[in-house]
Amino acid sequence: MSIKPKVAFICVHNSCRSQIAEALGKHFAGDVFESYSAGTETKPQINQDAVRLMKELYDIDMEKTQYPKLLDDIPPIDIVITMGCNVECPNLSCKHKEDWGLDDPTGKSDDEFKKAISTIEAKIKELKGRLKS
Repeated sequence: MSIKPKVAFICVHNSCRSQIAEALGKHFAGDVFESYSAGTETKPQINQDAVRLMKELYDIDMEKTQYPKLLDDIPPIDIVITMGCNVECPNLSCKHKEDWGLDDPTGKSDDEFKKAISTIEAKIKELKGRLKS
C-alpha cells in the first residue's frame, strides 16, 4: 500500500476556508490524501458560521475534530493549497503548490458561505481525481 500524500490547506488565520477544506478533504478524499490546515496566525476558535453550516450540510462537527493550527503544528507536507490570501501567502516547502483564490466568506451571508463551501467541495473532489490517477 502506498503512503497517502499529505495536503495542507493554508490561509492566514486558519479559522474558516482552510478549516472547511480540511474537513471536506477528510470527508470526501480521506482514502486518497491526508488533509491538514494551518495559518500564519490563529484565531481562538474556528469561524462559528463555518462550524454551523458544515454541521448542517454534511453533519461534520469541525470543533470535535479540528482546531486552529500554525504552520509549525503540522507534519511535513507534499502539497500546499493556499486558499486565496489577500496578504502574502504563507510559504511551506512542498512538492506541489497551487492557489484556489477563494474569497473569505467571514462576516457575509449564509449564501456566501454555502457558495464558498460548495466551491471547496468541488475543488477537493477534483484534487482527489488528479491524485488518484
